[in-house]
Amino acid sequence: MSLIERLTTLFHQGHAEPREPLYEDWRFTPGKPLRPAAVLIAVTDRPDHPDGPGVLLIHRPSNMRSHPGQAAFPGGKIDAGETPVEAALREANEELGIPPELVHVVGESDRYRTGSGYDITPVLATVPADLPLMPNPLEVAAWFEPPLAFLLDPANHTRVPASVNGHHGHYIEILWEGHRVWGVTAGIISNLAHRMPWNA
Repeated sequence: MSLIERLTTLFHQGHAEPREPLYEDWRFTPGKPLRPAAVLIAVTDRPDHPDGPGVLLIHRPSNMRSHPGQAAFPGGKIDAGETPVEAALREANEELGIPPELVHVVGESDRYRTGSGYDITPVLATVPADLPLMPNPLEVAAWFEPPLAFLLDPANHTRVPASVNGHHGHYIEILWEGHRVWGVTAGIISNLAHRMPWNA
């Protein structure tokens, strides 16, 4: 079975019906205005690699106003008239130089509402391995590619207690080879792991 066939099968099986409990941003306040956004979960097609397919993630520059220095999926706000898929493909092209015509979209996963005011639609897709990426230095400090199997293994998801303005909750943290994936990005990964038991 090819990567796209396996991802598509698991994706549609896992999204066929509501599934609980999915992780939610505990900082989110119901009724708060949200800005629509989309991110691309770009899975690299590596059929012969010992670690299997990877996922393209970036580190935001430390001088950005929103989520400085954090690990993230390529993505951003949805412009007027755009679908989440169109926005995710545009942002991935602007941030990493990924040509939209080389992206095979699998589908849209669970929307994720954040305490920072975004309503994010994750778009799962595959891309060819070893694309000549061209990071935009204004939006990307570095990129890295952890294995999909590692990210989707709940054993690698640590719940870390946190407090903000007297409210208590926890965020999810994933550590891989010196990279720290946490907050919104880790929450989206955790929800996808519930939907798609990749390591089963």
